[in-house]
Amino acid sequence: MLRLTKLTDYAIVVMTHLATDPERARSNAKDLAVEAHLPAPMVSKVLKTLTRRGLLVSQRGAAGGYLLARPPAEISVADIIEALDGPLALAQCCEVEPESCDHRPVCPVTGHWHRINTAIHEALSGIKLADMARPLPQERLPVLRFHTGRSLHIVGKN
Repeated sequence: MLRLTKLTDYAIVVMTHLATDPERARSNAKDLAVEAHLPAPMVSKVLKTLTRRGLLVSQRGAAGGYLLARPPAEISVADIIEALDGPLALAQCCEVEPESCDHRPVCPVTGHWHRINTAIHEALSGIKLADMARPLPQERLPVLRFHTGRSLHIVGKN
């Protein structure tokens, strides 16, 4: 299963909160944690990482806090994911050093993994923080049907 780490998930949530009102005063870790309903220690860790990676700017002091380093329309979901988890790589052959895969010379899907990886990266790069800060209209939410054990769960609207 392809899944984001909890830290990356929290980073996207926190960055989205900051993007909802980029003109507001700086936000501190404690306030962001309360606003996002996330654990304060995790939010602090995320904020420090995002600052080191250049997606946030921090200011110390009584009026200090965190601000987006760039406008929300210039920060993509891919930027946030890569700041926390490094470059997107669905398979070993898609990593920065693809030669490290022992099966590369005989693997029939190596080129296809690159195509898939590129498509996902382009999709995530096309979703900007400004998009994430705008609520989705209810009619655009997908209907998801899945089985868990003996019951059928339906999420969303038709």
